Amino acid sequence: MEAVKLIENNQAEKGIQLLGDYLSKANDDEKYTIAELYRQWGHLQDARLILEDLLKRYPDESDLKTSLADIFIELEEDEPAITLLNEIEKDDTAYIQALIQLADLYQAQGLFEVSEQKLLTAKQLAPGEVVIDFALGELYFSIGEYLKAITYYEKVKSKRDEVARISIDDRLGESYAAAGEYEKSLTYFTEDGNENADKLFKYGITAYQTDRNDIAIKAWEHVIEIDESYHTAYYQLAMVYEKEGLLEDAYKTAKKGLEMDEYNKELFFLTGSIAHQLGQDDESEKFIREAIALDPDYKEAILFLIELFKKNEAHINITDLITEVQKLGAEDPLYDWELARAFNEIESFDNALKSYRDAYTSLNQDSDFLKEFGYFLTEDGKIKEAIPVFESYVRLQPLDEEVESYLARLKQTYELGE
Repeated sequence: MEAVKLIENNQAEKGIQLLGDYLSKANDDEKYTIAELYRQWGHLQDARLILEDLLKRYPDESDLKTSLADIFIELEEDEPAITLLNEIEKDDTAYIQALIQLADLYQAQGLFEVSEQKLLTAKQLAPGEVVIDFALGELYFSIGEYLKAITYYEKVKSKRDEVARISIDDRLGESYAAAGEYEKSLTYFTEDGNENADKLFKYGITAYQTDRNDIAIKAWEHVIEIDESYHTAYYQLAMVYEKEGLLEDAYKTAKKGLEMDEYNKELFFLTGSIAHQLGQDDESEKFIREAIALDPDYKEAILFLIELFKKNEAHINITDLITEVQKLGAEDPLYDWELARAFNEIESFDNALKSYRDAYTSLNQDSDFLKEFGYFLTEDGKIKEAIPVFESYVRLQPLDEEVESYLARLKQTYELGE
């Protein structure tokens, strides 16, 4: 008790030293108590040594085995924990606890069927034990079998609202949502008087999935009121504002979110997209460039910015952008295609040809690309190279009589030229 008082008064070293000094004269019951205190205070190896010594003298004591197994689990030494727990006999009072511990271990190892078997065995032996129902619910929830999870969470809910600090209402709400039963899911979340930001955020997600954007907006607005730094709420709120046509609110929220999370590429992209809708193309470009700076191969952002440059006929900006991201390792045949188009617009035909050829390696089954590339080659005087490109196109689009006729004339021209 004196050691406990020292620990509680922030004199941890003195408390631990006192226990260590007392250990040599402690009886076995006191040693077990000391081991439990060590474990509570995070001195796992000290607790382990005491329990291993006690287990040598009391090899049939199941409480020692379960306590020592818990320590092995915390030390991430699963195999000795499994060995100890499997030694506990069926007629032992600790057998059900051992089954639950084993189920947790096997679940952590990805052996879900073995974990399920252990828990169902425990369920047969203690059908009314709420901890087993909760464990089964958690197992099924973790592997995506939400309807089974709901069955067991409902059993728990009839007896308790919370287990291990986990809200059963939250689990039921998430399970019903994951199972596609959004309306039922919504009944397990409540906004009124709720000051739990995580729960409110999930509530908003569920409302959004049920097309109740009005509820989602209120929920996420309240999340931000409770916790201004809850950065994921800003993206969701700005997105739903945008869907509702509230572009000014969306833009303001997105920009505020970036103050909370300056490394969120999706939020930068969303902010840039909203700015474009508001006619603020300079601002849009700035935010989209920030998104690309965070991820040089952010395809959606790169293609968005290319379209923005096209709209403003800033073709040189397209060549600069794609050249830059390609130097940073971004690879996509669409980049080569867009680069070819931009070079063609600024009449840099040699560079355009090189980019078209680079894109052709991957896009030789894309009919739109083949058609465009074929016409470019023809205009560039490379009829011999254009003919097989158009032939590939016609094989993909045999009903395009216009191109088929053009190809026939092209072949005739080439033959006459020879």
